[in-house]
Amino acid sequence: MTRSAYAKAGVNLEVSNRLKSGLKTMLKTASRPEVLGKVGGFGGLFEFSSRKYKKPVLVSSVDGVGTKLKVAFAMNRHDSIGQDLVNHCVDDIAVLGAEPLFFLDYLGAGELKPSVFEQIVGGFAKGCAENNCALIGGETAQMPGFYQKGEYDVSGTIVGVVDKAKMLDGRGIKPGDVVIGIASSGLHTNGYSLARKVFFETLKLKPRTRVPELGCSVGEELLKVHRSYGPLVQSLLRTYNKTGRVRVIKGLAHITGGGFIDNIPRVLPDKCGVKIERGSWPVLPVFEFIEKHGKVDNAEMHQVFNMGIGMTAIVNAAKADSVLRSIRRLNHGAWIIGSITQGRRRVKLV
Repeated sequence: MTRSAYAKAGVNLEVSNRLKSGLKTMLKTASRPEVLGKVGGFGGLFEFSSRKYKKPVLVSSVDGVGTKLKVAFAMNRHDSIGQDLVNHCVDDIAVLGAEPLFFLDYLGAGELKPSVFEQIVGGFAKGCAENNCALIGGETAQMPGFYQKGEYDVSGTIVGVVDKAKMLDGRGIKPGDVVIGIASSGLHTNGYSLARKVFFETLKLKPRTRVPELGCSVGEELLKVHRSYGPLVQSLLRTYNKTGRVRVIKGLAHITGGGFIDNIPRVLPDKCGVKIERGSWPVLPVFEFIEKHGKVDNAEMHQVFNMGIGMTAIVNAAKADSVLRSIRRLNHGAWIIGSITQGRRRVKLV
């Protein structure tokens, strides 16, 4: 069979169409009743119903997974990347109290390899299914000569909804409120440039090198899936913020790029600060390893990495123990890690 001129230029439409034809089966679990149309249209269709909301507010976010991709390339393992991206986006809108509705992905590659494509999209589908979010559409671009051989990039956009009266905006946060930290699974999707430098340049380790302190290989540790807090947040809000007027859960912060130092202040009122007590939760071994072998200052560690805390919740002090128990019952590690103080929207590590 004669190859087309486009295929000779590096873009194989036949492979692309064959892969896309299998999407319907792959995405079967990543849907919701509101989805209309079929996979492969020019636009995704979602019939949004506002009946369950008094004043619905749509919440959106877009992100990527950064240089974590470099670890996936080195390990030739791509199944978790899609989950990372979905979960990261879900967590970004969860802090506002929003439940996810639908997700769109972008995948760009020099060459579209079927096994890699299926792993990535399978991860998107799994992440969406676990968050009751529809994978409603996306774009796959073949761009030969643009990416290094065997490399690709991904990004995703999520749209969710929250009732305006129940939206979490930090309103009501005051000195004396308690900060609860909720466990992460590892680095999630941030700090990989520094982590890779320590592991692969400073220590000259290989992705498949087993590190006793970690209990696994470097690559396995760095590819641990970014945890989703979306279902947990929705459960907590249903229990503790039923009406939207009396709020036990006053604010949430997703601990992503910028760590504790840059993320918690994003939800604080002007005259409030926060005190975080180091040692009040078990720091994951990977962070201790990076700090020790990379000779990274502890304060900088808390600004680059999540240090084992992927989400913080600012809650009414009188209900803090109850919230803590609820989180743990839902199989998330959680600890009281600090408190709100008078201040200027800054984090103090003590």
